[in-house]
Amino acid sequence: MTPQLITLLPRQHHRRPAGWPLASLLSLALSLSFAPSQAAEIVPTRSVTSNGMTVLFLEQHFLPTVEIHALVKVGSAQDPPDKAGLANLTASLLDEGTVTRTSRQIAEQIDFVGGSLGAHATEDFTTASARVLKKDADLGFTLLADMLQHPAFHKQEVERVRTQILGEIVSDDDDPGNVAMKAFHQLIFHGHPYSWPAHGTEETLNKITVADIQQFHAREYLPNQTILVIVGDLTQDQAAMLVQTHFGSWKKGPPPPYQLKKPAAIDRKMVQLIEKDLTQSTIVLGHTGISRTNPDYYAVTVMNYILGAGGFSSRLMDSIRDKQGLAYGIMSQFDTRLMPGAFFISLQTRTDVTNQAIAGVLTEIKGMRDAMVTDQELNEAKSFIVGSFPLRVDSSAKLANVLAQVELYNLGLDYFTQYPRAIEKVTKDDVLRVAKQYLDPQHYALVVVGSIAKAKVKQ
Repeated sequence: MTPQLITLLPRQHHRRPAGWPLASLLSLALSLSFAPSQAAEIVPTRSVTSNGMTVLFLEQHFLPTVEIHALVKVGSAQDPPDKAGLANLTASLLDEGTVTRTSRQIAEQIDFVGGSLGAHATEDFTTASARVLKKDADLGFTLLADMLQHPAFHKQEVERVRTQILGEIVSDDDDPGNVAMKAFHQLIFHGHPYSWPAHGTEETLNKITVADIQQFHAREYLPNQTILVIVGDLTQDQAAMLVQTHFGSWKKGPPPPYQLKKPAAIDRKMVQLIEKDLTQSTIVLGHTGISRTNPDYYAVTVMNYILGAGGFSSRLMDSIRDKQGLAYGIMSQFDTRLMPGAFFISLQTRTDVTNQAIAGVLTEIKGMRDAMVTDQELNEAKSFIVGSFPLRVDSSAKLANVLAQVELYNLGLDYFTQYPRAIEKVTKDDVLRVAKQYLDPQHYALVVVGSIAKAKVKQ
């Protein structure tokens, strides 16, 4: 997986499309909407409303659809430690009833026009979005604005959604990959909000009250803390009128005084072994990485593609899978966030070759630091990253998501032109420099989930 601006897959409550028009047109859009050269031609307009909401608008008329995407600058990193999961629970309840509409009414209204609604929280922000046909744009704005400004947080809905999330947590605990990643984050982000899952834990989620949710929403959901992105078949004047009509009365407030500190770097090797009766070992190895605003992001992207994000062309895949036969798949990733996120390598291997696989991973990390990559590796990496860039914005939903984060990270409205250029400028010297700076084969966290007694992991 290539490091991307979009780092988390949304947990959304999608409403079932009613009939073929929107679903089929959106499917058709994937094949017609973006030619490879068009990513560089994406030039949105930016404005700030009188109540402080930042609005990005991109006019597109190839399909009669409208994507409305709101990003609120609050995520699980702002959760109280003893009530982790508060931001996600709040977001999950936005489309479960408002002051004037029940959950059923919201579902029926969006279903009737074949649209979709969704909301979810990540570590750094919360998003809520609506997708409708052009003729239903007013309804899309109406429902999204109602969700954001007037959620009801009825007790029965709170308990139902809480139960649903608790079920997801239990399910996650049955997956060795999720267990390993959870333990890994707790090791490398110890004492930092990034250490807990966005959905919280069973203990913390059960402590959250309706009053907690109401207070969190009132404090955090402000127009001056919101980025609104509109992509689709509207004119600038039409979009501005819809924004004013549906969001103009939203009252601004004082931004919450958060000052999130950077996670502390790992200064030693840390190992956690988790016993599960499995025939394979699940391995996660890594340490803290970089933030999305780090100027070395582009060089790190190229370096990491060569190391382990480049699929079958990566060094890890070539060594661990093809040459040694230790794993079916292996990948490395830099999870970039507002603060430095995680760098990790993950794989599954046979229990009896666990130590060999770990040693092989460390050898490849050292190899990236010890010598320059080849011209072929560099050119293939840059070619793939630049060539696949348009696929990250090949639908209005993806494009709106990226645009919101471009604004959040202050990457500039020329991002779609500058991204390929920044990748093309990366040299072999840059790759070696960032490998030495951001890869550490001495100080790292290692988590192994499996039959620990049989694996005999060396510590």
